[in-house]
Amino acid sequence: MSLSTLPSHESGPVRVVAPVLDVVVPVYNEEVDLEPCVLRLHAYLAAEFPYRFRITIADNASTDATADVARRLTEALPEVSAVHLSEKGRGRALKYVWTHSDAAVLAYMDVDLSTDLGALLPLVAPLISGHSDLAIGSRLARGSRVVRGAKREFISRTYNLILRGTLSARFSDAQCGFKAIRADVATRLLPMVEDTGWFFDTEMLVLAERAGLRIHEVPVDWVDDPDSRVDIVATAMADLRGIARLTRALGTGRLPLAALREQLGRNPLPVAGVPAGLTGQLLRFAAVGVASTLAYLALYALLRTGTGAQWANLIALLVTAIANTAVNRRVTFRVRGSDSAWRHQAQGLVVFGIGLGLTSGSLALLHTMTAPPTWLELAVLVIANLVATGVRFLLMRIWVFRATKAAPADA
Repeated sequence: MSLSTLPSHESGPVRVVAPVLDVVVPVYNEEVDLEPCVLRLHAYLAAEFPYRFRITIADNASTDATADVARRLTEALPEVSAVHLSEKGRGRALKYVWTHSDAAVLAYMDVDLSTDLGALLPLVAPLISGHSDLAIGSRLARGSRVVRGAKREFISRTYNLILRGTLSARFSDAQCGFKAIRADVATRLLPMVEDTGWFFDTEMLVLAERAGLRIHEVPVDWVDDPDSRVDIVATAMADLRGIARLTRALGTGRLPLAALREQLGRNPLPVAGVPAGLTGQLLRFAAVGVASTLAYLALYALLRTGTGAQWANLIALLVTAIANTAVNRRVTFRVRGSDSAWRHQAQGLVVFGIGLGLTSGSLALLHTMTAPPTWLELAVLVIANLVATGVRFLLMRIWVFRATKAAPADA
């Protein structure tokens, strides 16, 4: 998607009614801060933003005079609209407004305007041009300037480390209240986002990454609001529950991310002679292979003290082969769910048989020539396993998991 400000030579001048950008300000009991926020935001957009815009106040079931303030603002400023929801939840408010907006690009920011507005155009420009699918302001990116207390700094960085460790997230700042998304992407992505609270942002970004969408990050200038009403403990617990739920959903393959990837995902740039996804698969397979080889050698050395070399090799290779197939199925070739799991293991055992033949044959050949010490046996087994590993990768790619396409984002 791209938007052009150049006039059309064919159709003549056309009056565009729908705004290019819809900025949502979700609020709950913000009768004091709402008016100065909207006035400042409106003044900035009117003076600096080169496209038609709208500001939407999303009232999350406020019980004070927030609704009255919002109504006054809509009457005074034609570019301001307001929506009142009967239930609380920032995620619920954003999902409702974004899925009902007619704007091409959808954004939101917190009512305290902690993020400097100078980052707004850099945030949405890649979405307007079609270069990116989502955009986030980042307080942790290089070049950002942040003023906040040590406690919030620690919590923010810890949360992002947890996301990287549990969900393999690659974006740097999940919860900065300064984000944007293309409307066509939101239409397909948001129905998959279940959270209605503070975890909404994180869930949206994780699913976007898994679907192969491009997330643009903008370093921001950000000043902490000392009057923030966010309950840090309750929010942290809700986020941890959200991480656990999303991990389960991704692990079971319940989410139709493959379909979303086909619709919106960005395929890797083609490289002559390199099949799509091969690079990412090789890297993941190598990591699994190193772990499997270490486990195999440790198990072999342990069993070798009480049994012969061939039996130790058979048992160690069988145990690690079963584990290797299961891990490669999920990690390397990104197969989710239980469908065909037994078939994959059966085919994996055939691959195991080939590896057993290579390693057992190497041991047998070694023992016909000499009575080798354990270190020499291990050295020969390492070489044999390297050959077996190459054969295993080829067979897994072209036979065991041949129906599984590589994940484009990991190429």
